[in-house]
Amino acid sequence: MSSATNAFVELHEDRLLEELKQFLRIPSISAQPDHAADVKRAAEFVASSLRAAGVEHVQIIPTSGHPLVYGDWLHARGKPTVLCYGHYDVQPPDPLDEWVSPPFEPTVRNGNLYARGAADDKGQVYSQIKAVESLRAVSGELPVNLKFLIEGEEETGGESISKYVAENPAKLQADVALVSDTELYAEGIPTLCIGLRGLIYTEIEARGASRDLHSGMYGGVAPNPIFGLVELLSKMKDAKGHILIPGMYDDVRPPSPAEKHSWSILPFDEKEFLKNEVGSSRLTGEPGYSVFERTWARPTLEVHGIAGGYTAPGAKTVIPAKATAKVSMRMAPDQDPEKILAAYQQFVKENTPAGIEMQVRVLSASPAISVNPDHPAIRVAAKAFSDILERETVFIRSGGSIPIVGDFATHLKVPTILMGFGLPDDGLHSPNEKYKIANYYAGIMTIAHFFEQYGQ
Repeated sequence: MSSATNAFVELHEDRLLEELKQFLRIPSISAQPDHAADVKRAAEFVASSLRAAGVEHVQIIPTSGHPLVYGDWLHARGKPTVLCYGHYDVQPPDPLDEWVSPPFEPTVRNGNLYARGAADDKGQVYSQIKAVESLRAVSGELPVNLKFLIEGEEETGGESISKYVAENPAKLQADVALVSDTELYAEGIPTLCIGLRGLIYTEIEARGASRDLHSGMYGGVAPNPIFGLVELLSKMKDAKGHILIPGMYDDVRPPSPAEKHSWSILPFDEKEFLKNEVGSSRLTGEPGYSVFERTWARPTLEVHGIAGGYTAPGAKTVIPAKATAKVSMRMAPDQDPEKILAAYQQFVKENTPAGIEMQVRVLSASPAISVNPDHPAIRVAAKAFSDILERETVFIRSGGSIPIVGDFATHLKVPTILMGFGLPDDGLHSPNEKYKIANYYAGIMTIAHFFEQYGQ
């Protein structure tokens, strides 16, 4: 049947592209209250598209934030159930002056579709919906049972969907989840991500005096919260990149020899990576580990920002009363976020300078995830990907975190197939975000083919 669904996609390419453009014209920026109506309009577009594809019981589910969209098709008796996930919200497009074409007017250049959300994640989630349409068009039914859960808060933390998954495990019960919100390792290489690092994101607030003080009158006796933060943060890592918080390397499960071998044969040039992706004078981090190990399989600690005191033009000689720092830690599989967080909080307590009070606020926490590449659904997905792109599927990890994958594992007890069709240079969250049009079509074909194969 895959040849029939492929032919359907090829016959309807123009319409499929135009529909995606309609989706991309909706400025569904979840972080900006002014766009709340646009976010709702995007949810309605998704619901309408699901119904048109033949999905049943479609509903827009209100939340305390932006709505969820649910739908299902459950008539494949005796066949497995796949829970499809994606998100319809997008990042703000700023800075606007760096866009070659308007961010919400999809534009085709050089085989790519340029628009905010093109790759992250409207183009990819729309491939899931259109895969259903193509299968229904050629056979009138589906080879597997399907459930869709599509959210509008992924770019702002995903709080509503996390709550919904925890409260509705029976409704969302499935054999496997499918997430299309990742990328190919490189052009033309079918790629399944089987590992994600966990994330703990914190904010440390340092307080000194009860108010800002004149540095001439009080300098030398009053504690300085900015210095206090700098002193604390400098103790967290040494010059070689080792994290010095006790317990930060406990329970790290190293990649298997087979996984390390598969990484070693990926097309990768460290000098090109340094020049084209990082853009600094050299790479840093723990000695003795490869770039892939440092970015995919080892814990990290990063400072994302420090704020405090006076930074406007001119001089203002104050000792600030408070300062804040944003600090995150990434964790490897088998590490316990609660254990790491407790060690981090104890370290802050023991290393707070005299006269300073430190408060740690936890903004988010999710564990690392790993999926067994020998799971039947993963094997089927790898074969389906290889069949369409005509190359062997590679297995990689990601240094990033997708909290919903942890929610599916914790509350639904199902593994997640991370099957994405973006490219490393798609510019997610940046000006001139793009999605290769051929990958959009390939995504529809691959997902349809996966459903067929998994149903057998």
